Amino acid sequence: MTERTVTAKRVPPAQLAPQLRDAITRLNRRVRQARPVGDLTVTQLSALTSLNLAGALTPRELADVERVQPPTMTKIVAKLEERGLVQRTPHPTDGRQVILAATEGGRAVLEQFERARNEWLASRLAALTEEERDTLRRAADILQGIARA
Repeated sequence: MTERTVTAKRVPPAQLAPQLRDAITRLNRRVRQARPVGDLTVTQLSALTSLNLAGALTPRELADVERVQPPTMTKIVAKLEERGLVQRTPHPTDGRQVILAATEGGRAVLEQFERARNEWLASRLAALTEEERDTLRRAADILQGIARA
């Protein structure tokens, strides 16, 4: 067996940053597009995901998390509520507030979206070599570390 020497191409961080950011952005966009047919917008899906992850939030907290103005979030929540994906309950300590939470139906929709996205990505990963998948696994660990820093 012959030994293969791999010469790593050294790339300065300032040059790697835009390449990596662009690749992550494009992959994220493509994964987001891989979803079941439905009329949920990306914004509605994002708000529903935030509620599901947080458990429950006030409309103001949800607007802050989603980085939109409260009137915009009011419209988003109304659409989600119309579809039975979000429910309002009275705030336990502030009678002027409500708490928003994903319903069982909302969580089921999110699971459908996750399944479709994971299936799309898994099918693309299946076309790669074992070595390429291993490289991506290591890269995923590194990216998680960067995201947590």
